[in-house]
Amino acid sequence: MRHSATRLCCLLLLPLWLGCATAPDQEPAAPAVSATSKPETAPAAEPEPAAEEIEYGNFTEDQLYMALMAEIGGQRGRFEEAGEQYRELALSTRDLNIIRRAVQFASANEDTRSLLELGLLWAEVSPADPQPHLFLAFEFLDSGNFDQALSHMARVIDLGAEVDFTALAARTGQLNRDQRGRLIASLRQLRNEFSDQPSIHMTLVQLLAQNGDYQAALEELTTLIGEGELTPMLLRLEAQILQNSGDGGGALRTLRDGVREFPNDRAIGLSYARMLVQREDYAAARDQFRVLVEINSEDWETWYSLGLLEMELDNYDDAEAIFERLSNVDEYADQSHFYLGMIHEEQDDRGQAIEHYRQVRIGTNNYLAAQQQATRLAIERGDLAEAHSWLISQSRGQPRLEILFTTIESNALVQTGHADAARELLDTALNKYPNDADLLFARVLLNDNLGNRDASERDLQQIIRMQPENAQALNHLGYMLADQTTRFEEALQLIERAIAVEPDDPAIIDSLGWAQYKVGQLEEALRNLRRAYAEFPNHEVASHLGEVLWQLDRQDEAMAIWEEGLEAEPDSPIIQEAMDRLLPDR
Repeated sequence: MRHSATRLCCLLLLPLWLGCATAPDQEPAAPAVSATSKPETAPAAEPEPAAEEIEYGNFTEDQLYMALMAEIGGQRGRFEEAGEQYRELALSTRDLNIIRRAVQFASANEDTRSLLELGLLWAEVSPADPQPHLFLAFEFLDSGNFDQALSHMARVIDLGAEVDFTALAARTGQLNRDQRGRLIASLRQLRNEFSDQPSIHMTLVQLLAQNGDYQAALEELTTLIGEGELTPMLLRLEAQILQNSGDGGGALRTLRDGVREFPNDRAIGLSYARMLVQREDYAAARDQFRVLVEINSEDWETWYSLGLLEMELDNYDDAEAIFERLSNVDEYADQSHFYLGMIHEEQDDRGQAIEHYRQVRIGTNNYLAAQQQATRLAIERGDLAEAHSWLISQSRGQPRLEILFTTIESNALVQTGHADAARELLDTALNKYPNDADLLFARVLLNDNLGNRDASERDLQQIIRMQPENAQALNHLGYMLADQTTRFEEALQLIERAIAVEPDDPAIIDSLGWAQYKVGQLEEALRNLRRAYAEFPNHEVASHLGEVLWQLDRQDEAMAIWEEGLEAEPDSPIIQEAMDRLLPDR
């Protein structure tokens, strides 16, 4: 979307263009042209100064009346009607100011067809003015007609103005190789014709890189650097091309050299630091971030990144100081409180951890995770009533949040061995919100923990009756039946319903393979379990995959998979159980 129609209202306070219609023998001066951005034709433009009153020129009485009606219609919010009237007036009068007013309405209405038609008329009426060509260039860019856009961009330069060709590269990412190749050929011609326009050369480099022609892009970039001044932007572009071509080491060297050449340039310093993070050289990245905050002590984004790196390097004291600083100036405050909670939790200071977690404000990214951690810690230290009161105070008047907090609290109670309190909490909540699926599922998890399969099944069946396509409930019940009963066919049917809803969920794919194994479909089971393990190499999936391989007499492969699973989870009870059952003498 280019412009909002509501922005047109401010322009309706302008004097009517009727009073400044140009006589046939007058040619208005060319307006200024932006060198780097789309020309401002939208209604948000500043009101132009009132022109000297002149004769109405070749306007007829009907045309004057139509213009007056169009302005009144615009004031009353009938923008499409006003835009169409101004378009007709522009075509019939060919008056420059009427054309510009028509362009404003067409822009507000996002009427691409009229914008292009009016832009071409504008260029015809005012042939020495670069403004309509700049306007048309961006309209053609937005519509994907890049050849026409390039033509009008070149015309802007011919008329003595400037235009930033790099706007083209920002819009060509979705083109195929051949389409982009034709643009590259046109840009090569323009580069030769307008050798004093570095943005053409820069755009050529970018399109070559987009096309995967990295060597050609680097050669063009070397020429560009040789013809002009070396800048941080050019060095960052070179590093990006090298990185995309697979030469990460070359990209890192380029940025390192760039930091030495331009030590006070934040953009290149930040690019270097981020690349060090990508390469997991956290200590060097930390040092570079420290350089950046020395340059600008109020660069809060960089302070935040530095705090995260100090945590990654287990420098908790330094990280704590940084996050305290950020929270004190209310920059990245919620994130800082969340990580301060993690730091104090790591230091076994649960009181401080809870305090910081609870300072994370509602509506922020870490809010729910912070409440979950604070609730768990409070319950672990025995403050069950206080934890419950805090959650109630936070959710008061918000039923969905109250339900969510109830599931968080019940899970924390189950994990800390307070099953009776969890049951009382959930039963009370279900009395208040009968048959809520989230609360029922939380009670399923409680009953699973207590080994009460019948109660779990009742709640799961209720969820499925209410929500027949609830993939989580279908999968949970299907897997439970496949793993804990002999109702294998029923289990398979439930999981097939779940996989139809969520075909790419690795947990459901694992369940499907396990149910297929139980009904004797070994090859299908193997295929699905391999897929699940590739996407989610969990120890439970490893146990299932190993067992199917074992039953297919591929014991060596089974042992290798189990060993992989035990490397990730050395105390995995499910792998140990499978191995004990299938290898009783081991």
